[in-house]
Amino acid sequence: MTTIRLTQTVQKGGCAAKIAALELRKILSKITFPPAHPQLLVDGKYFDDAAIYKVSDTQAMVQTLDFFTPIVDDPYTFGKIAACNAVSDVYAMGGRPVTAMAILAFPLATMEGTVISSVLQGASDLLTQTKCTFVGGHSIDDDTLKFGLSVTGLVHPERIWTNQGAKAGDVLILTKPLGTGTLSAALKRSLITEEDMRQTLEGMAQANNVVDVLSSDLLAHIHAATDITGFGLSGHSYQMAKASQKTFVFRSDALPLYPRAQEFIEKEILTKAHRTNREYTEAALDAGPLSKNMATLIHDPQTSGGLLLSVSREVAAEMVEKLRTTFKQATIIGEVVSEGPKSLLYT
Repeated sequence: MTTIRLTQTVQKGGCAAKIAALELRKILSKITFPPAHPQLLVDGKYFDDAAIYKVSDTQAMVQTLDFFTPIVDDPYTFGKIAACNAVSDVYAMGGRPVTAMAILAFPLATMEGTVISSVLQGASDLLTQTKCTFVGGHSIDDDTLKFGLSVTGLVHPERIWTNQGAKAGDVLILTKPLGTGTLSAALKRSLITEEDMRQTLEGMAQANNVVDVLSSDLLAHIHAATDITGFGLSGHSYQMAKASQKTFVFRSDALPLYPRAQEFIEKEILTKAHRTNREYTEAALDAGPLSKNMATLIHDPQTSGGLLLSVSREVAAEMVEKLRTTFKQATIIGEVVSEGPKSLLYT
């Protein structure tokens, strides 16, 4: 098989390829959607991570999908990260993924079939790890490789997390470091190798399954959640703060970063999403003492990033201790206060 660098076959990779948030909101504002079903508990109104449909008094269905172009060169790793990114939306709602279907566009004329076999194997191995069944999918012949999953999960209707429930006095916990956007851009430009960014790749392929890490008592203290992906920490925390009608105050010295993320931000190894995420949040954000580099990193588009959890202050330290048994860099990065003139503040 001829070795191929997947990142060189596309213009944009991973969640950095998402349509800019401002443009997406503009597009969606022009659409008349069908009336919501009475059993629909969560829809797209607040840009939450997934939809939730109540099946019974004890069970609700979580529905989501996610796909993107290659963010890494290795096909197996790409498949694993893409699958991890897709199931993350279910975990962000407090659920567990149960079935997944593949979404695949593949350039038959320019890539060997062994590439997609490796992509699918990576995804399959991640799903096996998360006890989610791979049940099929749909594929087309296209000019560029795109891959992802449509995922269905289950959650108890009374244990749903949304991005609307943050409470004043809560503490904000982030489960993974930041920096995948600038690091993947450096990889595409051959400034770094996949071996150099091994810790980052392992992080992107780590499932955000906090449900099985925390006790039921601790889980009950999570009031709101979202996963940090293409709109960056700034965009996703803004949507969560706005939906909750609160202000998030972040500690500028507490943000965890992947190795060499600051280095490549300083070298201005950026994506279009760094700019569009800044534009999306600039009116709602007070960057305070953030350095130029950190003021850029908060807009860094994450692929398969961590969960941002809004939790009761009294259990925050214990929760971080438990989370770190699986998520080594889980950390408290801020707190929730009553709504002020800005949705996001950095101190």
